[in-house]
Amino acid sequence: RLPTPAAPWRRPGPGERRLRLPGGAAGPGPGGAAPGPRGPPTGLGAGPGAAGSRAGCGGAGGAGGAGWLAPSSARGSVFQNKLVDQCERLQLQSAAIAKHMAEVLPAKSQSTAANGARELVIQRLMFVGKVCENEEQRLLENVHTEEERVHQSILTQQEHWTEALQKLDALRTYLVDMITNKDDQGLVRAEKEIFERTEVAEGILEPQESVKLNFNQQCVQSPLLHRLWASAVLSCSQEILIDEKTVSPHLSLSEDKKTLTFSPKKAKLDLDCPDRFDHWPNALATAAFQTGLHAWKISVEKSCAYKLGVCYGSLPRKGSGNEVRLGFNAASWVFSRYDKEFRFLHAGQPQPVELIKSPAEIGVLVDFAGGEVLFYDPDSCAILFSHRETFAAPLYPVFAVAHHSISLVQ
Repeated sequence: RLPTPAAPWRRPGPGERRLRLPGGAAGPGPGGAAPGPRGPPTGLGAGPGAAGSRAGCGGAGGAGGAGWLAPSSARGSVFQNKLVDQCERLQLQSAAIAKHMAEVLPAKSQSTAANGARELVIQRLMFVGKVCENEEQRLLENVHTEEERVHQSILTQQEHWTEALQKLDALRTYLVDMITNKDDQGLVRAEKEIFERTEVAEGILEPQESVKLNFNQQCVQSPLLHRLWASAVLSCSQEILIDEKTVSPHLSLSEDKKTLTFSPKKAKLDLDCPDRFDHWPNALATAAFQTGLHAWKISVEKSCAYKLGVCYGSLPRKGSGNEVRLGFNAASWVFSRYDKEFRFLHAGQPQPVELIKSPAEIGVLVDFAGGEVLFYDPDSCAILFSHRETFAAPLYPVFAVAHHSISLVQ
């Protein structure tokens, strides 16, 4: 702490007064007497000098020790008072810092909070791991059960058709023997016997395709696994760029090739370019995929009219027919929004999607091995729609927007 009683810059005490300086300023003085320097001696007890001294002093009754204060001394006293104030502010600031270091910082030790956060992460991952292990065990048991069912169905069918073949072979041998060894009269006499034997063959039907002989993939369907898998894949989404040559004249493409903005007026573009859509507000990505697992995300919060998905490169680009319109042909699979209506579109067969709120981002995931295209809301970790398809050609990410803009996000 700063010294107080002996400090030359201390404030006047309760029984002290400051010198009253010209212009109303005051300087310190004990007991009301002016301790400041006196003016030059005149030998007079009264007169202009004395009057001036009295006017500048604050002694009791205006008497005793009245001195004349030089202008330089007055400025020094004012500056001294400012220094006193500054020192007091520094002292208070130092005290606040010392208190912060002594009381607040030790209480803010991060080791406890960090250990708690670390433990929370470990506990949650262990819990998720345990749940995943249980789900894995359940699904593998389902696979084994389904595999056994199919195997048993195949064995049953083999046994049935083996017996049918034996009956048919025996009947055929019998009929050949009758034809070979019987004359016409003998065949007529054996007609009843032959008819009874051939009735067995009529009860044997032609083999038909049976779903019981197929492995049911639904046995491995798990909402938990599906959601975790989609979330994990989209967390590693890849960078997609839009091909400028395909952009409709109703759309403008940003310099980074990631944002499409709709305009009701057509831009002056080269409509003779074979890759460009000349009517519908569509655009394709620069690259196609034909194997593996791929995912990308699109920001759609600014638009209430858009389509997102995949299509074959063979999708026509010219005209206004359904063969060019996304989702209205067999070459495109898209998630569509128009105002408050959400749908999945393929081959002109819309499937409504019920949503509580409009997603700000949509993830698109394509799995060639699993034959699936999936649309996902990263914010709510919800699968918006999933469609299974065996894709016969490479797929291009495709986009359409008819209101404001949409943007690819990393």
